[in-house]
Amino acid sequence: MPLAIVLVSGGLDSCVVAATAALDHDLAFLHLSYGQRTQERERQAFAAIADHYQVEQRLAVDVSYMQQIGGSSLIDRDLPVPVEHEDTASIPTTYVPFRNANILGIGVAWAETIAARDVFIGAHEIGAAYPDCRQVFFAAYNQMVAAGTRPNHPIQVQTPLIDLDKTAIVRRGLELRAPLHLTWSCYQNQEKACGRCHSCQLRLQGFRAAGLEDPVTYEE
Repeated sequence: MPLAIVLVSGGLDSCVVAATAALDHDLAFLHLSYGQRTQERERQAFAAIADHYQVEQRLAVDVSYMQQIGGSSLIDRDLPVPVEHEDTASIPTTYVPFRNANILGIGVAWAETIAARDVFIGAHEIGAAYPDCRQVFFAAYNQMVAAGTRPNHPIQVQTPLIDLDKTAIVRRGLELRAPLHLTWSCYQNQEKACGRCHSCQLRLQGFRAAGLEDPVTYEE
């Protein structure tokens, strides 16, 4: 099967997109550490998901320069992570400025190196307020990739979850038998999920709407 790179943070969305890519691709997993509060726990989830899919080609990259740049409550300890439901009409403080452009650049560079033609990312536009999770961003990014890479080796960024909400993503994961119990979504904690941050809220809502219990343990 053709080789694809999957960006795997260790979260729910990246796990489901890995399961999607595994249907018709051999997999290489890419993980980025950018100084996020839960990077150790996310790295653990990444390794567990990679083991589940028996992925041999794994690349973990330190992009902690993004923490030096700052601008997000995920990487700046002086900014509190919001614990209330955020208005998706505005950009929340958990947005890491231009993160997807940075990490996709690494994915595309690795794709050129190992002859992969697809780079999968678990971004979804519904319920997300981040500008670099929108279809228009990925369409523009693919134009840049086409202009800036070898013409005899086309590479495409693939976003198969882009039109799904969190409930649909949970259901897709179940259909594909993705190891959702191995994932980690909390923005704040590394032991028990807080259950209060926006990421935890969306995850909980997704499982509940699908009529399921989240396998992750939450604070009481």
